[in-house]
Amino acid sequence: MLCARRLGGLGAGVAALRAGVRARRVSTSWAPVGAAFDVRPQGRLRGVFGERRGLFGVPELSAPEGFQVAQEEALRRAEVLVQRACATPAGPETVRVFDELSDTLCRVADLADFVKIAHPEPAFREAAEEACRSIGTMVERLNTNVELYQSLQKLLADKTLVDSLDAETRRVAELFMFDFEISGIHLDEEKRKRAVDLNVRILDLSSQFLMGTNFPVKIEKRLLPEHIHRHFVHDGSHIVVDGLHAEAPDDLVREAAYKIFLYPNAGQLKCLEDLLRNRDLLAKLVGYSTFSHRALQGTIAQNPETVTQFLEKLSDKLSERAVKDFEMMRGMKMKLNPQNSELMPWDPPYYSGMIRAERYNIEPSLYCPFFSLGACMEGLNILFNKLLGVSLYAEQPAKGEVWCEDVRKLAVVHESEGLLGHIYCDFFQRAEKPHQDCHFTIRGGRLKADGEYQLPVVVLMLNIPHSSRNSPTLLTPGMMENLFHEMGHAMHSMLGRTRYQHVTGTRCPTDFAEVPSILMEYFSNDYRVVSQFARHYETGQPLPKAMVSRLCESKKVCAAADMQLQVFYATLDQIYHGKHPLRKSTTDILKETQEKVYGLPYVPNTAWQLRFSHLVGYGAKYYSYLMSRAVASMVWKECFLPDPFNRAAGERYRREVLAHGGGREPMLLVQGMLQKCPSVDDFVDALVSDLDLDFETFFMDSQ
Repeated sequence: MLCARRLGGLGAGVAALRAGVRARRVSTSWAPVGAAFDVRPQGRLRGVFGERRGLFGVPELSAPEGFQVAQEEALRRAEVLVQRACATPAGPETVRVFDELSDTLCRVADLADFVKIAHPEPAFREAAEEACRSIGTMVERLNTNVELYQSLQKLLADKTLVDSLDAETRRVAELFMFDFEISGIHLDEEKRKRAVDLNVRILDLSSQFLMGTNFPVKIEKRLLPEHIHRHFVHDGSHIVVDGLHAEAPDDLVREAAYKIFLYPNAGQLKCLEDLLRNRDLLAKLVGYSTFSHRALQGTIAQNPETVTQFLEKLSDKLSERAVKDFEMMRGMKMKLNPQNSELMPWDPPYYSGMIRAERYNIEPSLYCPFFSLGACMEGLNILFNKLLGVSLYAEQPAKGEVWCEDVRKLAVVHESEGLLGHIYCDFFQRAEKPHQDCHFTIRGGRLKADGEYQLPVVVLMLNIPHSSRNSPTLLTPGMMENLFHEMGHAMHSMLGRTRYQHVTGTRCPTDFAEVPSILMEYFSNDYRVVSQFARHYETGQPLPKAMVSRLCESKKVCAAADMQLQVFYATLDQIYHGKHPLRKSTTDILKETQEKVYGLPYVPNTAWQLRFSHLVGYGAKYYSYLMSRAVASMVWKECFLPDPFNRAAGERYRREVLAHGGGREPMLLVQGMLQKCPSVDDFVDALVSDLDLDFETFFMDSQ
């Protein structure tokens, strides 16, 4: 409840907030951003004369033992704030104290959440894990603190008081209340205990299921044809299959990987069934007809009926295009492998890639020399400066402030408001680092009691290869797009200027949280933007417009089939979290839904749902990717397609969208930007129109 969502009005309110906060001082030690990413940091010189500051500048965290100190101080401070919240007369101060309590716990929990998976030293990871457990236990206690709940209830039950609150304060109060009630605190003591037990059980099952989604499968070598053994990891007399090998050129390798990796595991199957059943029991206990109804409250979609309508309409619009895509892939398979031309579920990634390569000659090695990491960072800097008046500067971290010498620290500076926050860029591959591109909130922005604004701090994690001796770090087009995507999340955090950290930046409903990041993908595919920074690292030659055009058009090859696959996943997610008990087994539902929605046949003795890791973090909300893309597409076409550097559109985007974080209903943010309330049909049309090969022809026109 009190640890804010991770990913969990600029009007008069934020304008006044801006006016009341002094511009942050601009440092003369900041350096241009591009150069900082095209050279290796001189780790041995870093902070050689400075005092050791601790991770993220937190003094206690100069050693693993500091987590114990930080968590104890947070817990002590939390106890004081709980007493204050219970003693404070109902009013806006109640909400401010709740948010300070949330911030106190989140500042340790969010930082520890990152450190426990990313720090290279086991001692730091273990200490962070223990801090997460300790703060989590405190949050569970607070979730069942009736006196704390009643202090908020008094405020929300008084209509006069509620009407006197500004819109953001009222929304934050309601979000805190919602968090309380989905934990069952409004129930009688027996049911409340049941809700707590269910929450604990669901957390345990989620963790167990997530681990199982990546678990490799061992099979005796003799069971596979010898000529494909070399494609897999060997373990004595066994072969280890740890993924789908979807890009492997050999059909038999892909088929074997698919059938082995997705073979049903009885323990994982029971775990999923228990997880879905317990989620349903909890939802019903706290007053919802299904888990999906509980999960979708406060989102753009609002309820599962709208999600189902969205997915069905999208599927109808995609069906003919998807069939044509499958026919194209089938034709390519027949051309390359005439003896076995039936298209199977393990085929689309490989054959769609072959079609793209044949038609458009988009070999990544042709593009990489134009996308040095430093050039791409300068490109982002140029874009943010023109659109928003924001610049990125490299800042030298103090000794002990970062967890690896490859991490760069960026200051985000506004031309008139000064320093807005910091982004730590953990971009490079290293042993034991998670293979995922993501954004972490370390500290959320909020207006403090003394009138100062607490500046946000975030980490962007990518997995980019190191530079070679003879060249800077070079990105593939996909890596460049991912960089823009993740920087969209970071700027959402940096430019959010909410009064409360509970709703800062990306702490907003799931189906809106991806909008700013997906919007950045549109900028990364626009030649007018790319031409500002894409230069050959040796010759300085600009990336030819025709190459950008080919790259953009290639992404639409078989894109309808890819989108149809996402519709299938989202539909399956809705059924699993819909009415219980389920009318069939999860595997039977998978088979039925795959053949009805996706179109390619189900493969006997496979259970793809047991590898569907998003069922944990995105349970009942997997549709969010499609919904967010629809909104981003509409914002791009309406506001930025005519001119991607339009400052007025950029300022409006900050004012109407980014500044509010989760402090406004997401549909109000969409309306504010688009100047209309889009319908389900509008969302569907936006997605489908993106598939048209002649879309944006004026800048994708091959020369």
